[in-house]
Amino acid sequence: MGTVAALHGLCPLYGEFGDYPVFAPLFGVRNDLGREPLAARRGLPGDASAAVRTEFEEARRLDAAVPSPTSVSWAELARADLAASPAGLRGVVLLREPTGEGGQVRGGYAQRRFWVGERWGSAVLVRRMGPGVGGWIPAELPFGERSVGATRVTYRPFTLGDAVGPGTGWEHVFAVMAALAGRFGDHGVRLVVYFD
Repeated sequence: MGTVAALHGLCPLYGEFGDYPVFAPLFGVRNDLGREPLAARRGLPGDASAAVRTEFEEARRLDAAVPSPTSVSWAELARADLAASPAGLRGVVLLREPTGEGGQVRGGYAQRRFWVGERWGSAVLVRRMGPGVGGWIPAELPFGERSVGATRVTYRPFTLGDAVGPGTGWEHVFAVMAALAGRFGDHGVRLVVYFD
C-alpha cells in the first residue's frame, strides 16, 4: 500500500444546502436522523501521509469541534447498494424548473433536490410543491409527480443513489477511485475525510 495524499476542493459537491444527506450515510457526520453510516469515526489510516496528519492536527488545534477523521475504501463504496433507502429519510423532492424569467423555458430546466425527513424542513419547499401539501406531513403524503405551473414536482423515496449516484457530482470522485483501484486494488484506494 502507498501513502494517503490529501484531496481538496470537494466544495462543488456540497450543493446548495450542504451535503448532509451524503455525509450522514457515508460518514456519520451531521447524522441528526440517525442513519447507519458506512464508515464512521475510524480515525486516520495507519499509512496516512505526514501532510494529511499535519493538516488534520492543525485543523483540530484551530477548532476543537473538528470531529474524528474517517476513511472508506473503494471496496466498500463499490459494494454499497445505491438503491437502498437509508433509515431516517422519508424521501426526496425533485423540482424541475424552467431557467427563464417568469416561468418561461428559455435556457432549459434546472433541477433541485430537497431531502425530506419526518418534517418538510422548509416552508418555501412546501409552497413550491403546490396547494394542499401544507396540511400533510411527509409520511402521509403519497409519493408521485405533479405540475405546479411550469415546475415539475416529484416526491419519491430517498435512496443512497440520490446522494452519491449519477448526477450528484460524486460519480466523478468514484470514477477516479475506481480507476486507481484498477492499479492499486479495491482495498488500496480510500477516501479519507474529516469535517470542519
